[in-house]
Amino acid sequence: MNDTGAAARMVINCVAYSRSGQRLRDITLDEISDVLEQPDTFVWVGLHEPDAALLAKLQEEFGLHDLAVEDAQNAHQRPKIEVYGDSLFIVAQTAQLVGGSLAFGETHVFVGPRYLVTVRHGASLSYAPARRSCEQSPELLAYGPSYGLYAVLDFIVDNFLPIVRDFKEELQELEHDIFAETFKRETIRRLYEMQRELVTLRLAVAPLQDILSQLVRLYPHLVRDEVRVYFRDVYDHVFRVNEAIGTMREMLSAAMTINLSLVTVGQNEVVKKLAGWAALLAAPTLLASWYGMNFHHMPELDKPWAYPGMILLTAVICGGLYSVLKRAKWL
Repeated sequence: MNDTGAAARMVINCVAYSRSGQRLRDITLDEISDVLEQPDTFVWVGLHEPDAALLAKLQEEFGLHDLAVEDAQNAHQRPKIEVYGDSLFIVAQTAQLVGGSLAFGETHVFVGPRYLVTVRHGASLSYAPARRSCEQSPELLAYGPSYGLYAVLDFIVDNFLPIVRDFKEELQELEHDIFAETFKRETIRRLYEMQRELVTLRLAVAPLQDILSQLVRLYPHLVRDEVRVYFRDVYDHVFRVNEAIGTMREMLSAAMTINLSLVTVGQNEVVKKLAGWAALLAAPTLLASWYGMNFHHMPELDKPWAYPGMILLTAVICGGLYSVLKRAKWL
């Protein structure tokens, strides 16, 4: 590596562990092959957006498959689990709230009998807390890289729950605007954005169910039986998150429908009132138009009571119409 500063930013951690789960020491990438030559050890490497040279170095040290390395370099992969010889390559999407908007990233994981490599791209929290949690329980980390894989996947899934919770809280805050009589374009826009983000979030979460299901049932050469129960627990968490996302999507759809329905009802009420006043004004307009015609022979033109009689008749008709429309709640 020519640029050691850039390499340091890309290599988050590179640690050797003993068979008993005890942390031995931090190592350099060049020392990986030397550590793996020693029996009863394994290596955990964490990378963040590595370049091609760094991935080529890891491929050399661990013997990673060309296709898996290519996927890890390019990113923008669909969530999946693939088998390459005696190793697994797993792609999981991650999510993070950044500035009130949902940003997505990817984590690529290489798992072998004696190594675990995580590669983060885009919006993703560091897996240092998951690694520290494993190191605090060496009796569990003694199960090998598969337990470290469990800790990483559990960390990814647990980060989905606060996002769904934040969406629910925001929806509750929008309820006042949803049931308001006046239409607010901003409310509909935000509801649509939340709906769109939840669809994308579900596309990231749902495939994890299949990945974890395979880890619970398959790959005995990499996943010890003692670790399968932990993967089953993560599977339950994913199932719960997926259900919560589905429920939130239904609530958002209902909120959008209710908001638009209330706006439509409000507009109908306005139209009814306008129509009512138009009907009320139609009667005197019609009578006045009759008597406004310039005819010589006009009925009751020569009667002295005709003019006040017409005014009285107009008032009676308007009063009757007003009473009827008021009872019909058109005014």
